[in-house]
Amino acid sequence: MKNKAKEVVRSFYRSDILKDPTVLNTHFHPELVLIWNSANGLTIMNFDDIVKFFTEVRRTYYDLRIEVSHLLADDNHVTIRYKYYIRTIENPDEELGIAHFIAIWEVKDGKMYRGYQVSQPVTDKDDTTESYHKVKV
Repeated sequence: MKNKAKEVVRSFYRSDILKDPTVLNTHFHPELVLIWNSANGLTIMNFDDIVKFFTEVRRTYYDLRIEVSHLLADDNHVTIRYKYYIRTIENPDEELGIAHFIAIWEVKDGKMYRGYQVSQPVTDKDDTTESYHKVKV
């Protein structure tokens, strides 16, 4: 189960969420719950909330890239550390780092089922060269 769970999570974070409309149904369990702690506080999202969230991301950004530094599995739980980079529709030539994330996913029935995620916005003080050295992906 460990390798399969890790591959499910890896596959989602490698997918093209902006251009592939099948990504969410392929990777997320219909009974999904994501508990997300961010700079804005606690958000609890279900499958429909995730669909709305990524619909807005698709509308807002020209491109979205994810840089993964860690991907670790323990049975059906997978921990991932990553950073989002975006290009806006208004300025598609400039890529900006926007947030750092750590998430723990429980995989059930071959899909991401329960998530616990913490995020922090990128700041000018970030040391992205050293802090995002790939350790185990």
